[in-house]
Amino acid sequence: MPQLTILRYPDPRLHTVARPVAVVDERIRRLVDDMLETMYAAEGVGLAATQVDVHERVIVMDTSEARDRPLVLINPEIVARSDETVVAEEGCLSVPQIYDRVERAARVTLRALGRDGAGFELEAESLTAVCVQHEMDHLVGKVFVEYLSAFKRDRIRSKMLKRSREEQRRA
Repeated sequence: MPQLTILRYPDPRLHTVARPVAVVDERIRRLVDDMLETMYAAEGVGLAATQVDVHERVIVMDTSEARDRPLVLINPEIVARSDETVVAEEGCLSVPQIYDRVERAARVTLRALGRDGAGFELEAESLTAVCVQHEMDHLVGKVFVEYLSAFKRDRIRSKMLKRSREEQRRA
């Protein structure tokens, strides 16, 4: 299974809205497996297909302590959110080494298809709820830095562009 290339902010492809998966077939299962390998290798807890330049509604996550409980969400939709919110420090594989606090619903209920194509419902809280909301934002073309002030967003954009130029010079 090949590791996939993760797009970096401010790449405009990160703002592409993902389309629903028509059928969970071998191509989608291979994508899921490659995304899981990529996420684990990058030491992330979640990865949306948008981040690897595949604009379909697919998310992989693993918020377990032992990193041994992968969760696959195909065509996920949040059907309920708690009124209670939490503010948590978030990071993103597409915005490496940048962390900031974002307010999200404390609990969410969602429906999705699994890797096998079977539908299920999941009630998530704490880190899993935050991760679900963060990754689902990617599917609608939103990156967590868009929750921050324009000033912070501009600083992060400049920092990421500078880092990218430096990496290209070294390559």
